[in-house]
Amino acid sequence: MKTAKFTYWQDGDYFLGFLNQYPNYQTQGMSEEELVSNLKDLLADFKSGEVPFIKKVEKQTSSVRTVRG
Repeated sequence: MKTAKFTYWQDGDYFLGFLNQYPNYQTQGMSEEELVSNLKDLLADFKSGEVPFIKKVEKQTSSVRTVRG
């Protein structure tokens, strides 16, 4: 099972959140469980290609070589 990190908060009666890899796409739910379900649906939509022009956050690791002379 693959995991995805997400950020969420409560605003009044609603729980709002987004997948950390896709911070431009928020969703909501009346409960934490509904929010998590909506986030799973959103991720499935992204993976299926149904959403065009997706902006995604990635992390790049590079090694830096120091040259001493």
